[in-house]
Amino acid sequence: MALTPAQLITLKADILADPTLSALPNNSDSSFEIARVYNLAATPEFILWRKSVGISEVGRAMRNSDIANLTTANNARLQTLSMYSGDIFDASNTDTRQGFDDIFSVAGAAPTRAALLVIWKRSASRAEKLFATGPGTDALPAISVFADGFSLGLNDVSSARNLP
Repeated sequence: MALTPAQLITLKADILADPTLSALPNNSDSSFEIARVYNLAATPEFILWRKSVGISEVGRAMRNSDIANLTTANNARLQTLSMYSGDIFDASNTDTRQGFDDIFSVAGAAPTRAALLVIWKRSASRAEKLFATGPGTDALPAISVFADGFSLGLNDVSSARNLP
């Protein structure tokens, strides 16, 4: 995914603010190295809501005892979510997370809610952190503008560095 003009401006400013990266010559080798650095995990850790959580991963997070205790209505809700999800849940969507919290709302289902909360989140790369919105803490994850698996490329860095 190519960066927007506004994102390229932001990237250029961030590169210029880093004395190590801004000192590198403006060539393809340096652009490759800068992209590599931006694709490493953000330091300090920055947490994002995942945009693509597979249905099988969600299934593994649910405790069988919690599923057995679902009411008929909540079981139907869970089946409906599964049926229409396209096998992928977007945890960056508050409604998705709330839907699962509502389904597993009984006190005894706390282990499933906790397990789901863990799989809904992931660590961001430096590039994702740069463009994300939100605090990025474990308690308040940020939302990435990119799909999970985004990787900043050599062309993105080169385009940003060559802006006037």
